[in-house]
Amino acid sequence: FCSLQEHAYPADELMPLTCRGRVRGQEPSRGDVDDALGKFSLTLIDTLDTLVVLNKTKEFEEAVKKVIKDVNLDNDIVVSVFETNIRVLGGLLGGHSVAIMLKEKGEHMQWYNGELLHMAKELGYKLLPAFNTTSGLPYPRVNLKFGVRHPEARTGTETDTCTACAGTLILEFAALSRFTGTSIFEEYARKALDFIWEKRQRSSNLVGVTINIHTGDWVRKDSGVGAGIDSYYEYLLKAYVLLGDDSFLERFNTHYDAIMRYISQPPLLLDVHIHKPMLNARTWMDSLLAFFPGLQVLKGDIRPAIETHEMLYQVIKKHNFLPEAFTTDFRVHWAQHPLRPEFAESTYFLYKATGDPYYLEVGKTLIENLNKYARVPCGFAAMKDVRTGSHEDRMDSFFLAEMFKYLYLLFADKEDMIFDIEDYIFTTEAHLLPLWLSTTNQTISKKNTTTEYTELDDTNFDWTCPNTQILFPNDPMFAQSIREPLKNVVDKSCPRGISRAEESLGSGPKPPLRARDFMASNPEHLEILKKMGVSLIHLKDGRVQLVQHAVQAASSLDAEDGLRFMQEMIELSSQQQKEQQLPPRAVQIVSHPFFGRVVLTAGPAQFGMDLSKHKAGTRGFVATIKPYNGCSEITNPEAVKEKIALMQRGQCMFAEKARNIQKAGAIGGIVIDDNEGSSSDTAPLFQMAGDGKSTDDITIPMLFLFNKEGNIILDAIREYEAVEVLLSDKAKDRATIFKGKMIPNYIIDSNLEMENMDQKLSENDSHKQNPEEAPSGSQDVGAVTEEPQGAEGSEVPDPGSLSAADTDSASVPTSNQDSCIPGTHEAGAPEPACPSGDNQPQEQQSETESNSKATWDKNVQPMESILADWNEDIEAFEMMEKDEL
Repeated sequence: FCSLQEHAYPADELMPLTCRGRVRGQEPSRGDVDDALGKFSLTLIDTLDTLVVLNKTKEFEEAVKKVIKDVNLDNDIVVSVFETNIRVLGGLLGGHSVAIMLKEKGEHMQWYNGELLHMAKELGYKLLPAFNTTSGLPYPRVNLKFGVRHPEARTGTETDTCTACAGTLILEFAALSRFTGTSIFEEYARKALDFIWEKRQRSSNLVGVTINIHTGDWVRKDSGVGAGIDSYYEYLLKAYVLLGDDSFLERFNTHYDAIMRYISQPPLLLDVHIHKPMLNARTWMDSLLAFFPGLQVLKGDIRPAIETHEMLYQVIKKHNFLPEAFTTDFRVHWAQHPLRPEFAESTYFLYKATGDPYYLEVGKTLIENLNKYARVPCGFAAMKDVRTGSHEDRMDSFFLAEMFKYLYLLFADKEDMIFDIEDYIFTTEAHLLPLWLSTTNQTISKKNTTTEYTELDDTNFDWTCPNTQILFPNDPMFAQSIREPLKNVVDKSCPRGISRAEESLGSGPKPPLRARDFMASNPEHLEILKKMGVSLIHLKDGRVQLVQHAVQAASSLDAEDGLRFMQEMIELSSQQQKEQQLPPRAVQIVSHPFFGRVVLTAGPAQFGMDLSKHKAGTRGFVATIKPYNGCSEITNPEAVKEKIALMQRGQCMFAEKARNIQKAGAIGGIVIDDNEGSSSDTAPLFQMAGDGKSTDDITIPMLFLFNKEGNIILDAIREYEAVEVLLSDKAKDRATIFKGKMIPNYIIDSNLEMENMDQKLSENDSHKQNPEEAPSGSQDVGAVTEEPQGAEGSEVPDPGSLSAADTDSASVPTSNQDSCIPGTHEAGAPEPACPSGDNQPQEQQSETESNSKATWDKNVQPMESILADWNEDIEAFEMMEKDEL
């Protein structure tokens, strides 16, 4: 704080490495991060009530005088509505709250006459133009001087905002209304909250990350408790505490039930899709979710709070700080750490709830790491990379506003405080708002209408604040018993203790189930999982999800085995993904009447023939095997031999299916998903893994089709019986598919360039004028690729009626054979007849002529139409090549 005053004031932030202030416009832009800076001495305002909590009343009084004297809120600058609300408006209101408290005590601030509140009201009016939308959701940014839609505002064109941005206003705006008696602020904040509640996904009761401020449509449909949503949930519960409005608690309880049902996977909190809440949206977590255990304490749900907090602490012990994002197997995803205070906040609340000195040790670790790794001569610097310990010339205002406030309160005894902290509620920026506001200037109806609220059958939803005597019935070891199974959850290696061996004394109980041996279809394995407290959930996309609850294990030793099993499974899955991140493959139907036009996106296998190394792919007719699941010896090998086998997913490992069909003589296999309605359009790419053993014996290609794509092949079999497909790494153009084979009359070689085509056509014209000059040579009638509209006497055979033998017999004799390929002509010009040589067999010509007339009328296409079709196909092929995992 002294460095801020000495080196940075009146700038918004201190740059601790270079010992100077950060002024917007004078430093290189950092993008959206700079939207918090408004040339209004941000860090000083954000720190006001922290000074009083730390009993620095003299410094507080001086700081308030500086703010009143120097801060200008009428700058022509575009700022974030969300950041300005929680940091500046919240800071002014928090400063006003403790200022009037000190004044009432009679020792300090006797001169104070509500100046900070007047500034807060001025700022509140400057934020109101952002709410000028039909939905009531605010624009994400506002110009402090010109508002939103003014020609000089340079903002107001945005269409989206985050849920937290629009839903984290009610505490500050309601407090401003209650302090001043001006109801408009609370009205606007309530309207925004009401709109988000109405737009929640009704079947899951979850909200997305970003929403269109004009239409209310969800733009990002993933949902979690971290960045983009976090403080929306926080403010619903705290609005009930501060304002006493039951509807806020009803909404929070509805959302909380959905969070614990879908997002909470103890100790993890993973984002899901709001429309498909059983499907995880990502495999990593961001550090902002560290606030959630603290919110769970306020709600009274302590067990999951302890579990998630302990997991986060293990990550911190591994990296010294909490990375900005980390994966489900606790590897660094984003390595920065801008000295965020959320974990310290949750540590404080857990200590308040449990009285467990363990959390004092956690706080001590945080302080030691800050002093050891982040402290620099002019303050504390953000970590650029927690793995290397490199710094960034950055110290956000929330570091002074929150981090030191929570750490001081964690260690402070009651006599260390000059006021009762229990008389206040913390905003998301840890600013203090007095609870007596709930009965002051109630200009808003206390009870909002929460539509379509259904009573949830959950005794955990209580209408009173939690009582620690009920949560912890005089059992100081309760929290430790929850933490204990999680103490090694982050460690890469989880060495087994000797407790199991000691317990058995060599009597030899079965060793615990290993992840590599697990089979979801094995009843014995499922029973072992149950004993270890591991439950198995079948997801709608056909995958299975494992969740472990240590308290559900048969014993503490079984719980340890369960945790080790989960860790092994995470590592096994991660290793398989890292080893083989394969691109999608293609199943192309090449038989009549598809001729390669139908291309199905297929999932690859991590075993068998690598189609990327066999460019030609594997081509053959398909056959359905018996039994259809392919999990035992094939009973119809004669139907499968030299064909591509179709089978259903489930009941055994993919590698086992492959071995069975390979033994029956199949040249390839297609596994069709048994999950009705699944499709590559909506589900992520599926890779078939091996069985944990060597799969070198599998030499045939194996591909996976979702249910929708698989049904296309099955429907084709029902209609056409003989269906031929090509399995390849990517779709082939039809010229490649039919190379050396009879090409249907309306298919054009995709590699034929227009220049060559024109050249050949002009040559053909000259051949027609001088047939005697034509070179003698073999010409296959099947090579004729196009006939102009209206031409008669076409010698193109019907591709559906010719076998290989037919093709040979249809060849024209070579002696004295004229080369005759129809050309293009100017509009209206008569087309020259194609001369026939004296020795050309007239009998054959008449036979093919009568047959080809009927077929040509059906198949003839203008050149432009054919090329247009090919362009569409080429675009489709290119898109499939670019398809990513």
